[in-house]
Amino acid sequence: MTRKKVKLAFISNDCARKATFKKRKKGLIKKVSELSTLCGIDICAIIYSPYESQPDVLLDNHGVHRVLAQFKRMPEMERSKKMVNQESFIRQRISKASDQLKKQHKENREKEITQEINKRIDELKKTTAPPPPPQQVATPPPHVPIGNLFMQEQKSAVDLTMDAMQRPQWFTNWMNNPSDHQQMNSFGHGDEMMLLFCENNHNKMWSNAFFP
Repeated sequence: MTRKKVKLAFISNDCARKATFKKRKKGLIKKVSELSTLCGIDICAIIYSPYESQPDVLLDNHGVHRVLAQFKRMPEMERSKKMVNQESFIRQRISKASDQLKKQHKENREKEITQEINKRIDELKKTTAPPPPPQQVATPPPHVPIGNLFMQEQKSAVDLTMDAMQRPQWFTNWMNNPSDHQQMNSFGHGDEMMLLFCENNHNKMWSNAFFP
């Protein structure tokens, strides 16, 4: 069972206060004796109370005189080195608590800044639109080498030359002598020659030769 925490305040009831004094004094004497035995130090405690006419001494007279004499032989600076009164003790506690409070304020401020940054990052992630998917690039047409185009042009020129060489001799003479052409028209043979020309299927050669 957990011991109940005692409230540190003045006990207003006289009977309760006297009973508490006797109980606590026995516990203090026991603790002083244990501390002297465990740590090997000399301890002297003197207790004054309104309930007893004589003070209570936690050591015999010889021990008390020896401890007091040793304390008086110490230098003044060393005797007051760690000595505190109620005011100085409270000031030390206030200073320590102030340092702890400043440290806690700093840690809280850093946590607030970190939380605010994370909050802003989450908001930006929600509002920012995702990047568009990559567009499909059309495949470029196959590249035709310039050399192939040149060969095709040369082949077309050769075909035209061969067609001109394969024309009948009468057509060549007719083209070289336009006067014969007029005479033939006057004799009424122009239609027959034009019909023959059409029947021989030379329209393509005529178009290629004179209208490139």
